[in-house]
Amino acid sequence: MPNIKAAEKWVRQTEKRTQRNLDVKTRLKTLFKKAVSAQDAEVVQSVEAQFDKAAQKGIIHPNKAARKKSRLAKAAAKATAAAAAPAAAKTTGKKKAAK
Repeated sequence: MPNIKAAEKWVRQTEKRTQRNLDVKTRLKTLFKKAVSAQDAEVVQSVEAQFDKAAQKGIIHPNKAARKKSRLAKAAAKATAAAAAPAAAKTTGKKKAAK
């Protein structure tokens, strides 16, 4: 236990901050997973904004926010390409004969 009255308050404040930061980090992880599976540009944009906000407040490192945003954009682009690929593959109905 701290001997100084102010140090007792510091302990209480640290506990509150730690809990709040942990909640935000957990929420960010969940949002990231949902955004990857949702494949919606609007959802991706809102999740990127949440990462920026957390980095701005110092909850996560700015480089981590940038890395997560990059991976999210890459996953969204891959999902968009995968959705467009089957439509292009169905254009021909017959197989070519081997010579």
